[in-house]
Amino acid sequence: MFDLPEEIETPVRKIEAGERISDAEALALVDAPLSLLGLLATRAKERKSGRYVYYNRNFHIEPTNVCVFNCRFCSYRRPADSPEAWDYGEEEILAQVEAHRHSGATEIHIVGGVHPRNDLHYYVGLIRKIKAIMPEASVKAFTAIELAYMIRKAGLAPAEGLCLLRDAGMEAIPGGGAEIFAESVRQRICPEKGTAEEWLAMHREAHRAGIPTNATILYGHIESWEDRIDHLSRLRSLQDETGGFNAFIPLKYRSRNNAMSEAGEVSVVEDMRMTALSRLYLDNVPHIKAYWPMFGKTTAQMALAFGADDMDGTIDDSTKIYSMAGAEDRSPSMTTEEMERTIRSAGYLPVERDTFYNPVKK
Repeated sequence: MFDLPEEIETPVRKIEAGERISDAEALALVDAPLSLLGLLATRAKERKSGRYVYYNRNFHIEPTNVCVFNCRFCSYRRPADSPEAWDYGEEEILAQVEAHRHSGATEIHIVGGVHPRNDLHYYVGLIRKIKAIMPEASVKAFTAIELAYMIRKAGLAPAEGLCLLRDAGMEAIPGGGAEIFAESVRQRICPEKGTAEEWLAMHREAHRAGIPTNATILYGHIESWEDRIDHLSRLRSLQDETGGFNAFIPLKYRSRNNAMSEAGEVSVVEDMRMTALSRLYLDNVPHIKAYWPMFGKTTAQMALAFGADDMDGTIDDSTKIYSMAGAEDRSPSMTTEEMERTIRSAGYLPVERDTFYNPVKK
């Protein structure tokens, strides 16, 4: 079907045999025909999850867009005195939860800026109150960077802080804040933020504490393909060690309203290539997510033909992180009917799941 040079043919044979590819082989596949990558990634996806594509009913709480860091790629952060800043108090946050009490949501996703004042004990108390309102919903909360800051502010070790949050009802971690692990790039795009090792160490401790997590990459800015494969390699190694990642989410850099706008954005073709390479390289991560608020609904549907088997959730117009950066959906929300129709029209079988990929009984 394809007349391939040997440097591409070798990893293709290994993938078809169910064998792991090396970093060099992954880099060689960057130049493979896109149709071949889609075919390989689809087969790899179907070996893991068959014809199923997952989604869940969720909503986001974004407590604040005030942040102690000022990353160059971020379109979300505002200074505390900005008219576009928000900093919800506890009552306002609990009111958001109350508004979703009867929505059928099985997951509450909490991520925001790294708050300059609130420490771990504030969030432990907040999670307990959230769980009192919606005990049946899982709380998936905080990036590793948020966690490191709040736990350090409380004077505790990461393992201690994570256990307090777990015991309060935090059942999973979403995986943001990884950006790109290559330190030379990290120093240019988020020099104030914690290091790659800090991110990896926090997720390692979470896995040891029995808290499953997701993992992400921010791609399509000033990094190279070598940087991307290095990032995936570090995640694959940690997954070999702990087995604690549920899903990997390739996050496309969006260029609007931030200090890196001159970098532009990569094409949809490159989005598909990144999705496929993620599925082919991360052979030990169960799920690859097509995060539709970032991709847009049409591109996310296309990613299902390039190895993605999860479209995230219904969201209910509760996140601004990507809409503020210029994503297509300014008010991101999908009904369960629309989500299932989108999946079916791509040729797959929709499965509503909980945070841990257990099918939800209807």
